[in-house]
Amino acid sequence: MAEEPNPQHSPIFGNAEYQAAVDTILRKASSRIRIFDHTLGKEFNSSGRVEQLRRFLLASRRNSLQIVLHESRTMDRDCPRILRLLRTYGHSISIHETHPTAKSVYDPFVIVDERSFVHRFHFDEMRGLFALDDPIGTHAFIERFAEIWEASSPAVSATTLGL
Repeated sequence: MAEEPNPQHSPIFGNAEYQAAVDTILRKASSRIRIFDHTLGKEFNSSGRVEQLRRFLLASRRNSLQIVLHESRTMDRDCPRILRLLRTYGHSISIHETHPTAKSVYDPFVIVDERSFVHRFHFDEMRGLFALDDPIGTHAFIERFAEIWEASSPAVSATTLGL
C-alpha cells in the first residue's frame, strides 16, 4: 500500500524565512527543480545554494533544472556561479526569459519534483507559503510553470555564442 501524503504548509513572512524555505526545498529535490522569478537574486549565487544545485545535478544525468525569469540580463552580474554551473551542466539546465505576454505574472515560485513548492505571493513582498509533500497543490504550480515556460524563450546559454 502506498503511503498517503501528509502535506505540511508553513506561512512565510520575510526574506530570511523565504530563503530558508528555498534552501530546504532544494535539499529535498531528487529529479526536477523548476524556478520562476522576476530575476534570479544574489541568494542563488551563494556558495551553499550553488553547491546544493551542483550535488542535485551530479546525482543523476536525468535530473533537470528549469528556470524562467522576467529579466535575465542581471545574471552576469548577480549569478556568475550559476553561469559556471550552466557551463558544466548545460545538458541539465535551461534558463528562459518570458515573452511580453507573460510579463504580467507576478508571483514567484520554486517547485521540487512533483510534491513540494515555495510560493511568494508577489515579487515586491516576502510573504508566501512553503508546502512540503503536497502533490495536489504542487500540481497546480506545475501547470502554471508549463504555461509560463511556453510563453518564454531560451535566454542564457552555456556559451557566449549560444552554442
